[in-house]
Amino acid sequence: MQNFANRIVSHRAFEHFIIAIILVSAVLIGIETSEELLAEYGNLLLWGNRMVLTIFIIEALLKMWALAPTVGRYFRGGWNIFDFTIILLALIPSTGELAMLARLARLLRVLRLISAIPELRLIVATLMKSIPSMGNIMLLMGVIFYIYGVAGQQLFHAHDPQHWGNLGISLLTLFRIVTLEDWTDVMYTAMEMHPLSWIYFVSFVIMGTFVIINLFIAVVLNNLEEAKEERLKELRQPPTRDCLMKELDQTQKALEQLRQQLSEARPERLHQK
Repeated sequence: MQNFANRIVSHRAFEHFIIAIILVSAVLIGIETSEELLAEYGNLLLWGNRMVLTIFIIEALLKMWALAPTVGRYFRGGWNIFDFTIILLALIPSTGELAMLARLARLLRVLRLISAIPELRLIVATLMKSIPSMGNIMLLMGVIFYIYGVAGQQLFHAHDPQHWGNLGISLLTLFRIVTLEDWTDVMYTAMEMHPLSWIYFVSFVIMGTFVIINLFIAVVLNNLEEAKEERLKELRQPPTRDCLMKELDQTQKALEQLRQQLSEARPERLHQK
């Protein structure tokens, strides 16, 4: 039975089935945002959510069963803990003071797509791995923001206090500029007072957008390549003793079935002769 559970959870069709259930769950959550549909199909949505939660619980139990008797191995995987936490949150009753929390917990079921699709897991692992490197880039970006923020407040606060009235507003304006959202309007307003103000804005756009943002992209791409290499190393690792024992057991069972088929086939051949 343990081998049977292991074959189920590792089968490609089972993975596709779980992804389909997650998508169905996302559709159910989206329908709940419509008051008309909720009033008309409330009972169906309730039973649909219960069915989705039941399937997720069965999936977790099958994965634990496949690892029996060492069920604790299930909780050694970060993604398994993630899935189990979502299941626990989904068990919150959707009545009373916890109703809002229960709705948010159901929304988290959509995040199961990340754990169900290996490619998404690789991307998330890459982003998490990129955080330490991004810290240095954020520090550099903070220094540039601070210098340009103080300079902008000193240069333009008298003419355009709405955008440069104090340091906080100046930093918020710089964030708007670095997103390239209508930044030229701010520049033209400043140029009414200082015609050469374009130097300030163009230099900040080059530094903040074209240099810093590209550094972020470079870090993510570099860590993505490293994550792919680590994934390949994991796939190339020699099989463990448990895996070899399982494969040996399966081979023995297959040989036993083959012997039975051969023994059954011999009397039939003798009878035909």
